[in-house]
Amino acid sequence: MSASDPKPSPGPGPRILRLEVSSTTLLKLVLLGLSCWGLIRLWPVILVLVVALLIMGTLSPAVQWLESRRVRRGLGIAIVFTALFTVGVLVVTLTIPSLVAQATELLEREPAFRASLADHLAQYPLSASFATWLRNLNYGAPWSQVGATALSYSLRLFEIAAYGMSALFLALYMMVDRDRLRGGLFAMVPRTHHIRLSRVMLNLETIVGAYIRGQLVTCLLIGAFTFVLLTACGVKNAMALAVFAGIADVLPYIGAILSVVPAVLVALSHSPTAAVIVLVMMLAYEEFEGRVLIPRIYGQALRLPSSVVFFALMAGGTLMGLLGALLALPVAATVMMLIEELRVELPGEQEQDADVVLRARDDLAEEEYERRTEGVAAQEAAAIAVEISVDRRKEERSPPAP
Repeated sequence: MSASDPKPSPGPGPRILRLEVSSTTLLKLVLLGLSCWGLIRLWPVILVLVVALLIMGTLSPAVQWLESRRVRRGLGIAIVFTALFTVGVLVVTLTIPSLVAQATELLEREPAFRASLADHLAQYPLSASFATWLRNLNYGAPWSQVGATALSYSLRLFEIAAYGMSALFLALYMMVDRDRLRGGLFAMVPRTHHIRLSRVMLNLETIVGAYIRGQLVTCLLIGAFTFVLLTACGVKNAMALAVFAGIADVLPYIGAILSVVPAVLVALSHSPTAAVIVLVMMLAYEEFEGRVLIPRIYGQALRLPSSVVFFALMAGGTLMGLLGALLALPVAATVMMLIEELRVELPGEQEQDADVVLRARDDLAEEEYERRTEGVAAQEAAAIAVEISVDRRKEERSPPAP
């Protein structure tokens, strides 16, 4: 290399990466962390609010029906809640003492029932090993822990009852002060989104009301059917088993198995013929409920495929246990409704002619709302938005003119 040749440039030095977080971003992260911490700490209060909204959505149609009969809203709310309280007191007074007595008798008869069932199973080679396991089954807690366990469950039941009463009174206050609360909600949302917000609220009320009322109807029907069936077959403690079947029926698919198995096992201790009759009739009723009752009772409120129902139940049960499983279906239906109402464009979907028509109707409804609410307070504007959304829903549901 000659002296005149240029010297090779030195290689690039080490690169230094600087991560700078602005004060605004840091403040947002702190607020996010505090919000998550507050949600965790206030989780029981949030559950009370959710249950209160469920109660409100369930009872609102009854109040609206009374209002359509020229009953003042305050008086209608008083009538509905008084009827609910009266029915609750009658149910507790008429069923709880008998239910506790029958449940106690079932627990006392459990060793004899288990021995009888093991004797039946021991007669067949395939179930002989299961009969031996059943005879040697020991799942009872030590007597020293029974008192502590009973006290723990009693405190837990008292806590659930207190939260339930809080949710009931909160629902009452929210129904009485509906207009002011709705006006406050609409005041925090831009006017351009009021029509869509009112439609979302109406659909939420439809989903929640249909789900809760449907659950009550199906639970009462399967409970009554189980009670009549077991009584006709001569099976003892029919009421306790019927109540268990009604409670288990709140879980789709899983509840069917949970309601059938105890009834069949107790009927087997009575006679094999009674067990076969109970099994056949319960399975037939479950099929009737799934294919006839549920579509008619729920209607179009929960338009969920079976795969979505099953996944929602597993996810809700894993995250929040029984309460999560109960809330899984209305939450899934709400998510699907929000995707439809907010006109969210999914990656694999293309805009159809029906979507264009819906967007045009949205624009017309928003123009009408802006015209009617010019210079109007948020509370009155909320009532007008709901009125426009109700009229539009009626137009969508009415058959087209020939």
